[in-house]
Amino acid sequence: MHSQRNFVLFVLLPAAVATSALGQTATSSAGPQGGVTSGAASIIPDFTRVWYHPSFPWFEPPASGPGPVRNKSRWPQQPGDASGTVAVPPLPPGVEGVSDYDQLVGDYSNPILQPWAAEVVKKFGEMSIAGITYPNPSNQCWPMPMPFIYKQPLVEIIQQPDRVLFIYTAPSLDMRRVRLNGRHSEPLTPSWYGDSVGHYEGDTLVIDTIGVKTDRPYAMVDLFGTPYTKSLHIVERYRLREYDDVKDAIERNKKENWLFNGDPFSNHRGQFLQLHVTIEDEGVFTTPWTSTLTYVPAGSPALPENVCAENPHRYYGESDPDVPHAEKPDF
Repeated sequence: MHSQRNFVLFVLLPAAVATSALGQTATSSAGPQGGVTSGAASIIPDFTRVWYHPSFPWFEPPASGPGPVRNKSRWPQQPGDASGTVAVPPLPPGVEGVSDYDQLVGDYSNPILQPWAAEVVKKFGEMSIAGITYPNPSNQCWPMPMPFIYKQPLVEIIQQPDRVLFIYTAPSLDMRRVRLNGRHSEPLTPSWYGDSVGHYEGDTLVIDTIGVKTDRPYAMVDLFGTPYTKSLHIVERYRLREYDDVKDAIERNKKENWLFNGDPFSNHRGQFLQLHVTIEDEGVFTTPWTSTLTYVPAGSPALPENVCAENPHRYYGESDPDVPHAEKPDF
């Protein structure tokens, strides 16, 4: 526990130095941090802080065009607070409830899915209908691949001159490192979170990710078990937005996802962080598809400590989680 606390403090220290530099006006020609023409002024946006997106599942459907796999199973009423103690009246007839987090049945008829991938999603849904909690990276305490890592509701962004760090927490600690040199590694070695390179385009941080590890347990894109292949390609675009810019996405999120800790979005009137993501995989999807995730500033300036599966045993009937373990000591 102490080592984790020290680690978080360590990575926070460079942010204070980097933030002051990143907030300055740049007048040089275009370079690794992108988007600036010679003699023209541009301000690199300051994303450095902890951001919060308490939504299960997490993808906000796009206003139009191909979007993510949605949950066929819907709550007949809007759920109450996270404890379930707030009584909420049933929805009017014909009004669809939000995603039922207790029963994850991916819509395998979504036209983005190739037939074999639709069958994978369908089988996971059948397990959930049968009352089986099928394993995924989160409930087995494994590192979460991109873009499954969006499940984590808290992310701390730390900007540095040559890279951007994304530290995700709850239930575990995952870190992505985004190099600001605009070039993927050669040769490319697949990794848990993929090879991510980024640059700034005006007020937008653009991140390109490939090389997400496929030979791993629980290789899935989302909670519905949607698979991915070595062709997975993710492009993220991060911007600071005002309420009027994101209110449509907030409404789509509220209609689709369970806000498990209440609604922090609707009454917030400061800055939002909005991620627009495009995902393609010619081995799984018939077409690229898009989604947004809208974040608000977290109430705490630092990430809380979390440990996943400190006790790996389940004493209520299911098998124990398949937590990562070594067959022999490393030393």
